[in-house]
Amino acid sequence: MPLEGEYEPSPTAWVRKQVELYESSGGTEGTTMRGLPVVLVTSLGSRSGKLRKTPLMRVEHEGSYALVASNGGAVKHPVWYHNLVATPLIELRDGPHVEDMKTRLVTGGERRAWWERAVAAFPDYADYQRRADREIPLFVAEPVVRDV
Repeated sequence: MPLEGEYEPSPTAWVRKQVELYESSGGTEGTTMRGLPVVLVTSLGSRSGKLRKTPLMRVEHEGSYALVASNGGAVKHPVWYHNLVATPLIELRDGPHVEDMKTRLVTGGERRAWWERAVAAFPDYADYQRRADREIPLFVAEPVVRDV
């Protein structure tokens, strides 16, 4: 894992429970939200310096993943958005598969293509965008290439 530090569970009870179930089962349970698949993203807290774990809707394409900072359509970005801006390295768990990844914020045509994939995977994103008074940021997470 590219990240090191002490893990601090989420202050939100349902997130803590889902993360615990996802990890304790080796990625065989807790892998859905509202009947749709989720991945588990571990990032480094931009202010705390502690490891944070966040379940996000699974939007995968050719081994890369979209991480949609929708915050349910709220006017503010989710806290994890700031974590990825400060430290773009993450660990992503997709079921039992765990991989070190690097994230980048996407714009323009690339963002539009990923946004379409995101809405296809989780249609509520379109409603969130209509409600939000901001363009919802979208990161792409790609596998970290290691020197051999």
